[in-house]
Amino acid sequence: MEKGQFDEEKVPIIAPLKVLDHRTIGKRFGWWSSVTLVESWGRKQVCLYLWQKKGDRWGRKQKFAIHNHEEWALISDAVEEFIGQLSS
Repeated sequence: MEKGQFDEEKVPIIAPLKVLDHRTIGKRFGWWSSVTLVESWGRKQVCLYLWQKKGDRWGRKQKFAIHNHEEWALISDAVEEFIGQLSS
């Protein structure tokens, strides 16, 4: 997917979080998922968000924050291990 394909709309994140950048992963059927770089109280973190459309607004359903490289290494190693099993 090309950057900007879905990213015209601002992600529905409010203060005190400051959105530094984001990439929409999917936006269809009333669901929106995004990887977002945010700053919270002076600390940066990468968050995976899932919102659901309720009427004319997006409501957050899930948020998963990644705080550092070590945490990401554990997550990505585990995902890579299981991804190989999807085509089996």
